[in-house]
Amino acid sequence: MTRQRHTPPTGILVPLVTPFAADGRIAVDALADLAHAVLDAGATGIVALGTTAEAATLDPDERTTVIDVCARVCAERDAVLVIGAGGNDTRASDRALADLAHRPQAAAALVPVPYFNRPSQAGVLAHFTHLAQAAPLPLIVYHVPYRTGRPLDAATLRALGRLPGVVGVKLAQGGIDGETMDLLGDLPADFAVLVGDDPFLSPLLALGASGGVLASAHVATDRFVELTAAWRRGDLDRARPLGHALARLAAALFREPNPTVIKGVLHAQGRIPTPNVRLPLLPARPEAVDEARKVLADLEG
Repeated sequence: MTRQRHTPPTGILVPLVTPFAADGRIAVDALADLAHAVLDAGATGIVALGTTAEAATLDPDERTTVIDVCARVCAERDAVLVIGAGGNDTRASDRALADLAHRPQAAAALVPVPYFNRPSQAGVLAHFTHLAQAAPLPLIVYHVPYRTGRPLDAATLRALGRLPGVVGVKLAQGGIDGETMDLLGDLPADFAVLVGDDPFLSPLLALGASGGVLASAHVATDRFVELTAAWRRGDLDRARPLGHALARLAAALFREPNPTVIKGVLHAQGRIPTPNVRLPLLPARPEAVDEARKVLADLEG
């Protein structure tokens, strides 16, 4: 099967939390409101069923509900929709992607590097080669080695980027190392690097990243959008201080396991009905939420 190249998504994509009502069910209206709010603030699009959505704790019907809500809002707003799919088993990932065939409005599927079983780099390349040949949507590789246990070098990431049907990588390596520099210095054509480690958005934009998939952009969305625009036009006087401020915000929002602090802040703002998360996560401590709100207030002041 010959796959054509697709235009990769750019800009700020927000991986939406899954808000829960007091009875534990998905707060559907709050989810839709969050989607509209980040798009109103200038986000390019949203990610449904990312890590921030606690997707691993949702049952199949709940995952369908989340996609339905996000797809409806993106259709109304002509916004980019990316859907999280796949896991550490190639056959199961294949089936999960095939199930998205009836979601033609989605721009891409966000697919993690296989986790836990820690394949070789050649095995990771074989995994995505197989998936890309049959997937009904373009793929964005989710590279997050501190969750998957499988770091990838720049050569492997470039090889993934050359696969027809692969349009980008969500890069969340926990820092900026030599492999990151190598990759950004020689990117395949039509292959987007989307920042996945929120505190490193500004320096990676400066090095050539195309945007970010950022949980922190649930709040101060417009400032994250402003930062990408500042780097794009070369406005260093604005980009540098804003980048530092947003890095401080991101650090506060990730002080405890994601998305616990973000949900605490959103609840305090009245944007979601509860700060609840599902076990094994626990709600963020009030002190962590208060600290994040203080950093946010300083940014917005």
